[in-house]
Amino acid sequence: MTDTRRRVKVYTLNEERQWDDRGTGHVSSGYVERLKGTSLLVRAESDGSLLLESKINPNTAYQKQQDTLIVWSEAENYDLALSFQEKAGCDEIWEKICQVQGKDPSVDITQDVVDESEEERFDDMSSPGLELPPCELNRLEDLAELVASSLPSPLRREKLALAVENEGYIRKLLELFRICEDLDNTEGLHHLYEIIKGIFLLNRTALFEVMFSDECIMDVIGCLEFDPALPQPRRHREFLTKTARFKEVIPISDPELRQKIHQTYRVQYIQDMVLPTPSVFEENMLSTLHSFIFFNKVEIVGMLQDDEKFLTDLFAQLTDEATDDDKRHELVNFLKEFCAFSQTLQPQNRDAFFKTLSNMGILPALEVILGMDDVQVRGAATDIFSYLVEYNPSMVREFVMQESQQNDDDILLINLIIEHMICDTDPELGGAVQLMGLLRTLVDPENMLATANKTEKTEFLSFFYKHCMHVLSAPLLANTTEEKPSKDDFQTSQLLALILELLTFCVEHHTYHIKNYIINKDILRRVLVLTASQHAFLALCALRFMRRIIGLKDEFYNRYIMRNFLFEPVIKAFLNNGSRYNLMNSAIIEMFEYVRVEDVKSLTAHIVENYWKALEDVDYVQTFKGLKLRYEQQRERQDNPKLDSMRSILRNHRFRRDARTLEDEEEMWFNADEDDLEDGEAVVPPSDKMKSEEDLMEPISKFMERKKLKDTEDKEVLGKSSLSGRQNPSFKLSFSGSTKTSLSSPPSSASLNPGSPGSPGSPGSGARSSPSSTTVTTKGGLVGLVDYPDDDDEEEEEDEEGESKEDPLPPSKKSKLSS
Repeated sequence: MTDTRRRVKVYTLNEERQWDDRGTGHVSSGYVERLKGTSLLVRAESDGSLLLESKINPNTAYQKQQDTLIVWSEAENYDLALSFQEKAGCDEIWEKICQVQGKDPSVDITQDVVDESEEERFDDMSSPGLELPPCELNRLEDLAELVASSLPSPLRREKLALAVENEGYIRKLLELFRICEDLDNTEGLHHLYEIIKGIFLLNRTALFEVMFSDECIMDVIGCLEFDPALPQPRRHREFLTKTARFKEVIPISDPELRQKIHQTYRVQYIQDMVLPTPSVFEENMLSTLHSFIFFNKVEIVGMLQDDEKFLTDLFAQLTDEATDDDKRHELVNFLKEFCAFSQTLQPQNRDAFFKTLSNMGILPALEVILGMDDVQVRGAATDIFSYLVEYNPSMVREFVMQESQQNDDDILLINLIIEHMICDTDPELGGAVQLMGLLRTLVDPENMLATANKTEKTEFLSFFYKHCMHVLSAPLLANTTEEKPSKDDFQTSQLLALILELLTFCVEHHTYHIKNYIINKDILRRVLVLTASQHAFLALCALRFMRRIIGLKDEFYNRYIMRNFLFEPVIKAFLNNGSRYNLMNSAIIEMFEYVRVEDVKSLTAHIVENYWKALEDVDYVQTFKGLKLRYEQQRERQDNPKLDSMRSILRNHRFRRDARTLEDEEEMWFNADEDDLEDGEAVVPPSDKMKSEEDLMEPISKFMERKKLKDTEDKEVLGKSSLSGRQNPSFKLSFSGSTKTSLSSPPSSASLNPGSPGSPGSPGSGARSSPSSTTVTTKGGLVGLVDYPDDDDEEEEEDEEGESKEDPLPPSKKSKLSS
């Protein structure tokens, strides 16, 4: 299995008609019992796993290309290719395939891809070969018609390709082209255009190898200049020979590599510029041309990568101070094109490619180039840096952390990138946007590695905040020393918006690093200066930054905000915006709404205590009144801690009770011990919504029954009529001054059973009640006891209100009053 003749790469064709590398291994052929036939097997050279197991089907069309490729289709949309390291190994496997299918190994394709109709089969059997007309000027029209008529039939297409290949017809046609061009024979040139275009659509590698050879390719391009649909011929050859120049910035000693580069460039040019855009039906006919270019690129990158002398000279000249600017510009552009070329590689090959560049010192070289004054050179270096960051950010992080141990902060690679972002001269900041994206990738913890011995996230973020963050935030700090931005032009505002976007990303994804930086450097206060900018997008960026901080619900941040009164610039911006209904208005209201909904207690109290007068008149939304309500609830909980525990009981018991038990539970409530209540205090604080009395009174009655076992006392209560006249289930309990005295009287020994003489439920007790006794008042629109957001509960309350109006007293009460 170590024989290099059998060493292959396995490729599959994806949906974008690009070849995907499935791995490198060694191929063999043999009988596989499970597949019931001779099969091709490829085992990975790394671990011996099976990369490919494909039965050689007698009816599958196998195609041999470029002496080292075998391509075939196993299903309608599943194409496979084996790329051999050596021609001998390809020939050996090809002979095995032809042996199984009963074919002559000299052919390049074993089967026809598409079945023909019976009539075509009969015609083809009667005429085993396709006879081409003589290659003469007066027969070009016949040949063009023959090519056009053969293209729709796969079998005739195959026979035409064999005939053209075997008779050396392409070279003869190109001789005729030179004659027609010398004679200005326009008709002949138009026929040659159709013929050469048809030969491209035959999709045959052997023909491409002849057409793309050094002696033929320029004449082939010349034939394609004379499109009959165009009034004037194109000038493709003039462009390739005079305008397009091959710059050999580093001498390439390998003639095969140089020839392959020339060929690939010209074939790519033919595909992109010379050939007309293929129709839907012609697109698949050019698949071999796509494959030809793809495998050429893979070969070029591999050959350059293996040439250590070439890469060593490249990086040595890049970093040499003696290299003149023009030469360095060419070197950087070559390296950029080299990296762009590598994007066609599969992940395994690309990984090896970037490892090679890293070992050759690409990052130190980029650092030198980025420090130069030439804008074009720096732009090309930025593109190369983006390839590296996008493919392997960890490699870049490791380099800059090692570099920081020897160099000052000013010349660190990341700081150079930040400086280029800040100093971008483009009015639209196109380069700054690209660089900000790269910085975001580098500081993103999601793509950082974590191992048992070290954590890349911790190490790199510590490095970044120590050595780089001050460079990033410098424009922000310099522009926010006063109450308004010192520079408020469009370009500066765009730059500050980019910086804020990156800082907002840090707030979301970093923990204590960004927190320490914001609090120690008072960054939020400086950011909020930007809310006074004339550019709305910048003011909104500042608001978004603060909103992300509040969204963390971190008390360190909250204390920092309160200590420095950082809501003040937000409220100023809100008031300055006036009654305009715009994004600024909505963003600020949403921030306060978040504080209210999430019940951020410290911020709620801070806002109401310091800014309520400025906000109390805003009534087109209920946000600020809701904040005030939250604040009052908090104060009542602090003043009456037992009420807060009672509320928790209420929240934990949410189920319905029979309406007829309501009055009895209220009586037990009034008979319970009230020693903890103070003058003028409501028993239950107000809230946004109100559950029905049944939900609320059951847990209260249970609570009071436990209290009743200790001590009880008699109280005067308002007559039943006051309770029966409720218009709304929301109610308040209030106590007058005389009630305080009656509540503190000694407990009565009377039974609390309904109907007993001493109980509030008996008629006698109702008659003895005084006007100054405890009163229960109800008012429509008062806020309910507990905040329950369920709309269904409100509907049920309305139903119960209707029932209470029809029958204000339960049957048990009516019987007591009538007795």
